[in-house]
Amino acid sequence: MQCALSASRTKGTYLRDKYHKLKTRRGAKKAAVAIAHKILVSAYYILKERVPYKDLGENYLNKRNKDKVIRYHRKQLERLGLEVTVTAKIAA
Repeated sequence: MQCALSASRTKGTYLRDKYHKLKTRRGAKKAAVAIAHKILVSAYYILKERVPYKDLGENYLNKRNKDKVIRYHRKQLERLGLEVTVTAKIAA
């Protein structure tokens, strides 16, 4: 639990992002238990497979659920009375 709470305060990590997303839905204590479980499972596979830990990054969940994030923010802006058109940015 101590490690989970510490991980939730470390900037720019997957575990912090996951904690804050879970905290809004389940509450702080259940989110901390879920992060502790993730740390234990990760540690098990790291030791079993003998591979180094690789953090997925802060934006992993947003990239993975891109359409869901777009719908959520569009809905929030429309509730504020704004009309929203989403277009993809063209890579240079």
